[in-house]
Amino acid sequence: MQDSYGRTIDYIRISVTDQCNLRCIYCMPEGCIQKVPKQMLNDDQILMLCRCFAQLGVSRVKITGGEPLLRPQVPALIKEIRQIPGIRSVTLTTNGILLKKYLPQLVKAGITGVNISIDSLNSVHYQQISGRDRLLPVMDSLKAALSYPELVTKLNCVPVYGKNHQDLADLALLAKDQDLHVRFIEMMPIGYGKDFTCCTEDQILMLLEKKLHTQLIPYEGSLGNGPAHYYQAQGFKGKIGFISAVSHKFCSQCNRIRLTSDGYLKTCLQYQAGCDLMPYLQKGASEETLKQMILKAVKEKPMCHHFLEEQKDERKEKEELRAMCEIGG
Repeated sequence: MQDSYGRTIDYIRISVTDQCNLRCIYCMPEGCIQKVPKQMLNDDQILMLCRCFAQLGVSRVKITGGEPLLRPQVPALIKEIRQIPGIRSVTLTTNGILLKKYLPQLVKAGITGVNISIDSLNSVHYQQISGRDRLLPVMDSLKAALSYPELVTKLNCVPVYGKNHQDLADLALLAKDQDLHVRFIEMMPIGYGKDFTCCTEDQILMLLEKKLHTQLIPYEGSLGNGPAHYYQAQGFKGKIGFISAVSHKFCSQCNRIRLTSDGYLKTCLQYQAGCDLMPYLQKGASEETLKQMILKAVKEKPMCHHFLEEQKDERKEKEELRAMCEIGG
């Protein structure tokens, strides 16, 4: 499946809920008014769409939220997605609070990897960012995940200048003696994220090399589904990764689309471009009809985002007004 710019789309991120048990300042801060969707995708609808995506060439699925483990029976849903012909991997992004409890079921269901979001190892800073004092159960979940050697475990951190930028080296050090990849994700200027000053990749590299007293060497291999690129440090078992959508734009290699929890197929984070599949599902549309809608949306996928510049594409796209918690992480 290719878009009009020749990019192959083989990866989808599916939000299974927009609810979360944290209140991170850049995503769903305390007191924010969250829109309640009229209807959420049920398991049968998600599975039907996954069959369509797989038949069109999507082979990798990321389950996200909100916090996906707040949705009932997520391990059972993942097991069924894994059994769809053509789906080679299903991974999960989670804040880790409930992960230890569900990890045995998830592994049995065939999950291939977990990404755990931890923005600081300093409990005070963690609570200031996440709005909750939950660092200890998250660290227990990380330890539990690392006990499964077949599971690819990654740690995600969103650096926020003035909030956790001095804690980044401690997070990176977790990759020294463990089979763990630590990734720093640049703040997206969407929703509440617009209110914060992000730390750029170049700034973080300088900080890490200074504090770790080592040089970070670009790693040429691939370690996942998406746009992260990695560095290796001497003596480290794991890698240090970056997802720098703004300062190191990777739109020309974009291979992903997103499905929101209320059924909107989203083809670019900055823009409203895509297709609302829920009405078609509610009317009992066939898989063939759904595939045609998906193909049309993918063909109209914007060329790139323009967060730092005026949009120059001949097709003027409407900017996204929803927050990340409504789109899916």
